[in-house]
Amino acid sequence: QVQLVESGGGLVQPGGSLRLSCAAAGSIFSINIMGWYRQAPGKQRELVAAITSGGSTNYADSVKGRFTISRDNGKNTVYLHMNSLKPDDTAVYYCNAVMGLALYWGQGTQVTVSS
Repeated sequence: QVQLVESGGGLVQPGGSLRLSCAAAGSIFSINIMGWYRQAPGKQRELVAAITSGGSTNYADSVKGRFTISRDNGKNTVYLHMNSLKPDDTAVYYCNAVMGLALYWGQGTQVTVSS
């Protein structure tokens, strides 16, 4: 069993920054891809950013240039550095991890961008 524990969400003003963290724990042998998704009220869950074990990254167009995903393979932890936050970034952010054929999700952390 694998657990993903997220932290770092909160309330921030437009233009501000936050860093999300997600640590994987449990029976981990090799995590191929780690990523962040978000879901705003009334909307579908969408990919924000993903990173492979080799460091290749992929971003949603809406966050390119503002968000940076990084990963510490030794700690099985993925980070999402979010800058220049906008009200449209308000959502519950979910961490996920692909290990073999299995997909794991965190419980989600709320990010609210508001003045």
